[in-house]
Amino acid sequence: MAVPILLYYSFLFFSFTPLSKSQSFIGVNYGQVADNLPPPEATAKLLQSTAIEKVRLYGSDPAVIKAFANTGIGIAIGVSNSDIPAMAADPNFAKNWIGANVAPFYPASKIILINVGNEVMSYNDRNLMAQLLPAMQNLQNALDSADLGGKIKVSTVHSMAVLRQSDPPSSGSFDPSIGDLLKGLLGFNKATGSPFAINPYPYFAYRSDPRPETLAFCLFQPNSGRVDSGSKIKYTNMFDAQVDAIRSALDAMGFNSVEIVVAETGWPYKGDSNEVGPSVENAKAYNGNLIAHLRSMVGTPLMPGKSVDTYLFAVYDEDQKPGPTSERSFGLFKPDLTMTYDVGLSKTSQTTPSTPKTPTINPAPKPEKEAYWCVPKGGVSDAQLQANLDYVCGQGLDCSPIQPGGACFEPSTVASHASYAMNVLYQSSEKKPWNCDFSQTATLTSTNPSYDKCIYPGGSS
Repeated sequence: MAVPILLYYSFLFFSFTPLSKSQSFIGVNYGQVADNLPPPEATAKLLQSTAIEKVRLYGSDPAVIKAFANTGIGIAIGVSNSDIPAMAADPNFAKNWIGANVAPFYPASKIILINVGNEVMSYNDRNLMAQLLPAMQNLQNALDSADLGGKIKVSTVHSMAVLRQSDPPSSGSFDPSIGDLLKGLLGFNKATGSPFAINPYPYFAYRSDPRPETLAFCLFQPNSGRVDSGSKIKYTNMFDAQVDAIRSALDAMGFNSVEIVVAETGWPYKGDSNEVGPSVENAKAYNGNLIAHLRSMVGTPLMPGKSVDTYLFAVYDEDQKPGPTSERSFGLFKPDLTMTYDVGLSKTSQTTPSTPKTPTINPAPKPEKEAYWCVPKGGVSDAQLQANLDYVCGQGLDCSPIQPGGACFEPSTVASHASYAMNVLYQSSEKKPWNCDFSQTATLTSTNPSYDKCIYPGGSS
């Protein structure tokens, strides 16, 4: 009897395309609440060596904006919450702000977005909330007056707290107490073509529900998935679920055309002894698997076939931030510009192998790197293998060879199908040892597991 393969989109398969040197949908947050950061010029050079193509600032530090000139990296700058009242009340304040923070640097510095305030709609300050839209409108008018209106977008950043409900994703809806204000902001987004920016953090979802199955769901690791009771879609990770909850809320309010941008998301690599979740292993898994998910271009169940622009949090730790240790432990890089941990962002880790040397006269020269395949360990239960199988095929990877009629359908066993699927995921990843883990149920082998007409994708480690 054939083993069912659960796909949240049976028609969507991963397209094996070479990784580009950078991805326009990957950005990073550059916070500066610290006293040990390297010069902005060093940071700009660092990000140029990565796949990161956008950087988000929380303010408009001229030294930072100037440092990114002629790098090609898109820059999102910010208007502080404290400037919103003045910007809302006085159009000249907005014009002066553009004159001081944008005009002197653009277009050499590729400013693409101005965020007016950060998480204002969650501050519970009704006056500030009411001033947000007028401030954005005055800033937009100032951009238009400077002939920059069609080149630089204006928006604001929201926390997930703007939702009244997010689970299941299909029931996503905004808090009715701020509904009228949000409608105004969304009307602005729609009219100007600017994005709805949101800060989803699966880390916080796990912290409030610290079960092993929740951790796997949050880290994009093999798990049994969660079926949306409304849409019947099976979700295999928390990021997609949170983003789709926002999509559902936008659609329910009639703003189907407004795009979503993930302004912040990340995972701390260190925390206090009483904090649940922070660790290098978890941070590496979350950020690394998120990047792989974005690169796959699978999208989310409600927004398939494209990747949401996502700004990782953050370039560096911010050692002057208050609160628990985790608040100061999100940095992907250290102040000395070395990686805190490797999530495959370096361009050198993605480039194709260098041109091989001129072949020798030996009839079968040995390859420079040995090929490896990812296969299940011995003694793994069928239940675990089925979970691995469901997870891989739920990511939109090509599981057609193990479907009826496929070259690898026979033998029709969980073990055989899972073996093929697990290797597909590994071969489409960065091919690091942790990409062949599957909750410690998989291992790498140099023995090609292909058989008959069933050819396993293979490559160098």
